[in-house]
This record gives sequence, C-alpha cells and structure tokens, in this order.
Amino acid sequence: ATFRAIQILLTAHFPFPFFFFFPLPFVLPHAQAQAFPSPLSPFHFFLLSHPLFPSFFRLHQHHISSLSLSNLPSPISNSPLRFSPQIRTKMEAVAAAPSPSPQPHFPHDAAAAAASPKPYKKSLVTSLMEAATLRTPSFKEDNYLVSNLKPSDKKALQELQDKLSAAAGGPCSMWGIDLLSSDDKATVILLKFLRARDFKVPESLSMLEKCLAWRKEFGADSVVEEDLGFKQLEGVVAYMQGFDREGHPVCYNAYGVFKDKEMYEKVFGDEEKLQRFLRWRVQVLERGINLLHFKPGGVNSIIQVTDMKDMPKRELRVASNHILSLFQDNYPEMVARKIFINVPWYFSVLYSMFSPFLTQRTKSKFVISKEGNVAETLYKFIRPEDVPVQYGGLSRSGDLHNDPPKPASEFAIKGGEKVNIQIEGIEAGATITWDIVVGGWELEYSAEFVPNAEGSYTIAVEKQRKVNASEEAIHNSYTAREAGKMVLSVDNSASRRRKVAAYRYFVRKSAMV
Repeated sequence: ATFRAIQILLTAHFPFPFFFFFPLPFVLPHAQAQAFPSPLSPFHFFLLSHPLFPSFFRLHQHHISSLSLSNLPSPISNSPLRFSPQIRTKMEAVAAAPSPSPQPHFPHDAAAAAASPKPYKKSLVTSLMEAATLRTPSFKEDNYLVSNLKPSDKKALQELQDKLSAAAGGPCSMWGIDLLSSDDKATVILLKFLRARDFKVPESLSMLEKCLAWRKEFGADSVVEEDLGFKQLEGVVAYMQGFDREGHPVCYNAYGVFKDKEMYEKVFGDEEKLQRFLRWRVQVLERGINLLHFKPGGVNSIIQVTDMKDMPKRELRVASNHILSLFQDNYPEMVARKIFINVPWYFSVLYSMFSPFLTQRTKSKFVISKEGNVAETLYKFIRPEDVPVQYGGLSRSGDLHNDPPKPASEFAIKGGEKVNIQIEGIEAGATITWDIVVGGWELEYSAEFVPNAEGSYTIAVEKQRKVNASEEAIHNSYTAREAGKMVLSVDNSASRRRKVAAYRYFVRKSAMV
C-alpha cells in the first residue's frame, strides 16, 4: 500500500509511463517477493531488488523481508520508510483509495570571459539529476549528551541499562568497552542501539543481545589482526583513508573491479570464498570503528563513500545483501553520512522523485553525485588533501605512511576563465615541488618558471597541454638556477562549466650557502 500510494502520487506528477521506463536488473529474492502479496510493477521490482535500495530505506535497521503489507493494520503509519508528516497525511488518503496501478594571484582573463558560452536550457532529466544533489550539508550528528535527551529517552536509557545488567550472565563488552559500566563510552553505544529502534527498549535489548552473540561467534574483536589474503583488494575495493572536515574516518567502497569475471570468480567463486570476503569486509569496518571516540560530543560515526561506476549489480546481489544485513544488524548508527558517487542518471532520477517523501534528517544523510561531479561533491565534506587522487584529490596511497598531509589551497575556475597561480619568492638553487588537480579536468594546463632578473628567459617547465578527465593530480618539481617565481596556469576558456580545484607546494632551499 505504501508503494501504491507513492505510485499514485508520482503518476500524477509524471503522466508518461515512468514505471515501465526503468530496466529490471535482476529478480527479487524469494523472501522479498513473498513479502508483497500483490503484483508489483517493474518500477517496484527495480527499487526493491537494487543493491542500494536498503541503503536508502533501511536506515533504522528494518529489513525488506519484514515488509509484509498484508499484516500491517495501518500500512502507511507503520511503514519502515520515514516520511514527513505532511506527505504521510496525503499518502494515508491516497492509500485508502481503490487500487489503480599561499596568497596566490588569480588574474582574470577578460577576453576569455567575454567569449564564455551562453547559458543553455536544461532537459528534464538534467533538472531531476540536479535536484537529487545535496546542496547544503544540513545533517548534524547526534552528540550523545544525556543532558540533551528528552525525559522519555532518559527513562528508556536507564531501563535498557537495568535490563542488560539483569540479563547478562557474565562480561558484556563491545569494542573493548564494558557495557555494564556507567562510563560515557558505554552510554554512547547503548544510545546507538536505542536510536536504531526508536527508543523501544525491548527491541533495542533484543538487537543488542543478538549483536553480542554474533560478535562472539564471528570473532569480531580479533578480526582486525587476521590476514585474510585480500592484499590485492586493499586500497581498491574497500578501505579507510583519511578523515572528513569534521574528523569522521572515511571508508571508500568501489566494486567496479568485479566487473572482471576472473576477479569475480576469484573472490566470490564459492560459499567459502564469499564468507572470507564478508569477514574481510567486516575487518575494514572494524578498523574504522577503532578510530572513533565513543564519547559524548566526539566523533562517533564514520563516512561511507560508495563508487557506483561499473558496479556489476546482478553479480553482487548476494554479497550486497549479506553485507547490508551484517552492518544493519550489528553496527547501528555507525554511519554519519553516505555519499554515492559516479551515480547512473536513472538512479539520480529515482532519488529525486522519492526525496520529497523522506524526512529532512533522512535526506540529509545521503549525498547523490552523478558522474563528472565527484570532486565537487567530495570537497564539500572532505579536504582535497584527504580525497584519493582517483576521485580528484591529492591523497596517494603511499602518503598514508608518512606525516599528516600538507593542507591544500582550494579555488574554483568559472567557465570561460583562465587562472594563473603565481608562487613567488623562489631563491636560486631552491627546489619547488607541487601538486595540482582540477575536478573533471578537460582544460589546458601549463607550468613555467619566470626569473626575476630582467633579460632572463621564461622557462617552460611543462608545456601547455589538454588534461583529460580521467587524469589524476599532477605531481612535479623544478630546481631553479636563479631567483624567480613559478606560474601554474589552468585555462577553462573552452568550457562553460565551473570546476573546483586545489593545489599545494613545498619549497626546499639549497644546502649550499
């Protein structure tokens, strides 16, 4: 009934057959199909069978298989989907109806700006895709301060603590934290389970007990130290790298490598391999959780970045369901924000259509970025020096073993504009090393050294060339024979699109006096 109501509302806004426009990637698992007693349109099948559907609609640990609409006394009010009150009221009415279906200088090139292409009209699909993009990071993580809780929530917390103490037959710990103590860290963990179940104590306690049993059986506390034989996947498929602007550890997920059938068979060829992969994936998450503070007002969750480029949806269905089930059941409220990058156009359109039905808090947890907007999206939440080079940042895997990355300077290049970055004060014999990147590139780049002395010739360190969209950050160095300045030029004159960029440099003076 919930989805029928959504279908009716969407049909009213989109008279053309939207529900037969999207392809069916694969068939629903048997348990999910049985949960819906009435026939589903291809649109419904697409949503429910897509690997990322649970990421949108299982925020509060509700399982798709539990959506037995025939058993719900009030389909809309008891739906696990979190709708705003206004939309919920409208949907109740619709559902009740009969069933139809350094201080650098940035000189502005006036001539190039004058030649900037004229604005163009946006298509319907483009408008919908842009509507799916989160423009303002409005989500604020829970601070887990007991003093800020409502009286009813404080009562639920105390009740959970009492019931857990009564039910525990021995030590009760998680991530090295004794849950039976009155420590702030234990309080944070208990609040996560309570929030995951809307502060319903019986359900929260059941979830917590099942999680403790799973961790003991799985050996989750020791999995971080195990060698599971997935060295080839580290830094490629799932890995922790850097922090966001608020200090959250960032976990990157990119499953496009499994488009290669040989690699897929090597990792998921049989049940034993699948279970080992799941164990490795839990290991990656546990490493990220070990970086959390678990204290009120601290950093108590991570950021998930999922790259959907070349993701083989059909092949990864089983693994995706296992991973989502494990994480939803045993790691409640551990993700502050989920960022999807390189998202196919149809996924963006789907999200833009459904976003009006979700609460503001739910929408603020998700960021949808279409292909070509990766760097611009990630820069909103993560500093360029912490963004991997393959996503338009300056962070390379080898940098992780060194000191903290040197901060980068950020700037933007408008369409039809040329920017010159002038690094002055370079002495004779000094070596300057620089990194520079522009999100999406597709523009002209050059680097030259301009001596201070009159009559000296400008040296073309890097001749002007077009940088393709797939290229990573440029890393180069130059040793000056005389005093002068380095000029890095990026020319966006041929484009009408604004692009984000970042650069940084190091100057090492000569040892000779």
